[in-house]
Amino acid sequence: MFNIVLVNPRIPQNTGSIGRMCFNAGFKLHIIKPIVFDISQKAVRRAGLDYWEKLEPIVWENLELFLEKNLKFKDRFFFATTKSKKPYFEVKFKENDFLFFGSESYGLPIELMQINWQNAITIPMKSCGRSLNLATSVGIVSYEALRQNFKYFIS
Repeated sequence: MFNIVLVNPRIPQNTGSIGRMCFNAGFKLHIIKPIVFDISQKAVRRAGLDYWEKLEPIVWENLELFLEKNLKFKDRFFFATTKSKKPYFEVKFKENDFLFFGSESYGLPIELMQINWQNAITIPMKSCGRSLNLATSVGIVSYEALRQNFKYFIS
């Protein structure tokens, strides 16, 4: 239904939790290297439990290869970032949209978001707070997309 794109994730437990969520929601998970862990690591598998084998994530060697194959969909690229003022819930998501999330340490590269800056979205937070956990952020935004398109959801 939706494409969740993790750009250079750094914490295996987050990636495992996101994979588990993607499997249960029927989302496709894309993982873009470089990553600092092996996706077969025990921490990823533990967080994803028995879903990891069924999930079949697409692992891209780098962002350039991902864009080479998917740039034709750039109008439906949405970038979760603290650098935007547009709340995620003001977007009208459609089936097959690509929801991008950056690494826990660095976020998304600005050059990537400039491909379609008008689709940069944020999760509203107090100005004194730090960014939310990556798995939490993916859950918030992706389940809003699912809520908006629930009539198409196939269990």
